Amino acid sequence: MNMVRWDPFRELDGIHARLSRMLDERPLTGFDTGALSFGQWAPAVDIQETDREYIVKADLPEVKKEDVKVEYEDGVLTVEGERKMEKEEKNKKFHKIEREYGKFVRRFALPNEIDAGKLSADFKDGVLNVHLPKSPETKPKAVAVNVQ
Repeated sequence: MNMVRWDPFRELDGIHARLSRMLDERPLTGFDTGALSFGQWAPAVDIQETDREYIVKADLPEVKKEDVKVEYEDGVLTVEGERKMEKEEKNKKFHKIEREYGKFVRRFALPNEIDAGKLSADFKDGVLNVHLPKSPETKPKAVAVNVQ
């Protein structure tokens, strides 16, 4: 059984995100310390596991790859960046703006079996794919037990 570090702020982030969707409000903008910042919006993310790796997929439409930063430290993957809003021009007026813009930060606690030296990421068609290979030495091994 893998031990997962419990992060109460992640739980609060989830509760706040659900309430924000229900009440149609903007998400929490973070704390003064800067240690935990939820940003102005949160992209949708899927996390998959295979025998060899974890794959984190984040939907980042109209976000430039230069505006995205991915870090992995002490079992926590951080994806942060910014989607910039189009500026209103003379010949173009906005009648409705529903998409969210601004900075975002997503943090994920992952098992310690990640081989951080082989971490890779690619960005294609507005989807960020972060590949986190598992360390070979942490894979479970079967042990034969003799019963007498």
